[in-house]
Amino acid sequence: RNRCQRLDLSGNARNCFLAGNPNSYRNLIGKGLRCLWHVPHTSGQEVYRNSNHSLGRFFSQSSQPPGEKIPSLLISSVGQPPRHFPAWNIQINRSFRTSPSLQAAPVPLFWIIVKPAQKLFAIILGRSIRNWWKALPPNKRELFKESARKNKWKILLGVSSLGVVFVMFYFTHLEETPITGRARLLVFGKEHFRELSQMEYEMWMEQFKSQMLPETDARYRVVERVVGHLSESNKDIPQVSALKWVIHVVDEPGVNAFVLPNGQVFVFTGLLDAVSDIHQLSFILGHEIAHAVLEHAAEKASLVHFLDFLSLIFLTMIWAICPRDSLAVVGQWIQSKLQEFMFDRPYSRTLEAEADKVGLQFAAKACVDVRASSVFWQQMELAETIQGQPKLPEWLSTHPSHENRAEHLDRLIPEALKIRESCNCPSLSGPDPRLIFKLNMQHLLESSKGRGPPNSTKQDPSKPKLDFPHT
Repeated sequence: RNRCQRLDLSGNARNCFLAGNPNSYRNLIGKGLRCLWHVPHTSGQEVYRNSNHSLGRFFSQSSQPPGEKIPSLLISSVGQPPRHFPAWNIQINRSFRTSPSLQAAPVPLFWIIVKPAQKLFAIILGRSIRNWWKALPPNKRELFKESARKNKWKILLGVSSLGVVFVMFYFTHLEETPITGRARLLVFGKEHFRELSQMEYEMWMEQFKSQMLPETDARYRVVERVVGHLSESNKDIPQVSALKWVIHVVDEPGVNAFVLPNGQVFVFTGLLDAVSDIHQLSFILGHEIAHAVLEHAAEKASLVHFLDFLSLIFLTMIWAICPRDSLAVVGQWIQSKLQEFMFDRPYSRTLEAEADKVGLQFAAKACVDVRASSVFWQQMELAETIQGQPKLPEWLSTHPSHENRAEHLDRLIPEALKIRESCNCPSLSGPDPRLIFKLNMQHLLESSKGRGPPNSTKQDPSKPKLDFPHT
């Protein structure tokens, strides 16, 4: 039976801001039915971008008293008092261990440690083959070449057999991605990554232990309620309900958020200052939760491990064929860059696009105004342009460009709106936030025509004060 829990975040619930007195903070609104609507499986034709996902920098400040850096959140329906959320399955655990108990290293960590040794072995082996060949007398070289020509079919069969082994290994380790149904290579088990996630969690807790906001802080409560509502609205998905979502808000100006595979959510206060409203924050956290639910960390590590193992063969060949060590070093660098730009980075962009799609579905089931998702990346694009940051080609990045990301989300928004409707969410009355942003941009361009450079004593142009109202 389709039932929906909805958060009155759109339509008639428009009074949303991330600034003001923390004493005036109110709980987000929870009303209606609980959503157990299932997101349909999709084909593997989607595009998607790896771990520790930086969201870039964007300065969006609302008017608030000087020195008041605690953002609070108020969402209310017209003519209705705020209501409290029900309790969610969110574990609040702020303790951490600086000395983990002795145990066997997780398999992914073991391979990370031995990876330099594997490369060193391949280099030594290739160099030894080259030196052995150089030391052979000319007559023995000719005999060896003649023998290779006579047995070329045997050699070809051996190489082909090795290729078949790799192909069989690849296809026998394919699994179906949760929710999207995309086939992907998964070498490492989930239990290994849980152990690795715990180690990474302790590292981050040690690094940020003096910057963690208390649970009573208004900013912490904002994140707690958003994550709680997203998890409650998507609890019909086994991977979402299986994780204990633990909230950590770090007092750090960087615009960043990430979720570890074990459900540890880290949000920087710089992100809370950057988003324009609760809808954008909900989409971003939905995106990060999607990375954990889709097990992208294990998937990316599996691909890198598989490619690195294949690259050992090419590395050995490079050091065996190149006549000098200097040329072999150049060849090794070229080989690593080809792997990075032809496989690693495009794959990361694919994972990011997939997390955008699934995160948008999570937000839609939570009755978020999904139209605000593309506006966030348009704002990021604008901020970087104003700050004069160089615009790198997308193929150089592990993430899609802000512009392409916004366009991709715009194509997904109609489907997400149907998901909202299926969950009996309130209708989205009022103007489209994308239209509001476009009109603001036109107004900004028209008002800037004919003006000289801004007075540096009034405002630092590298940190513009931008405000993009969504109502």
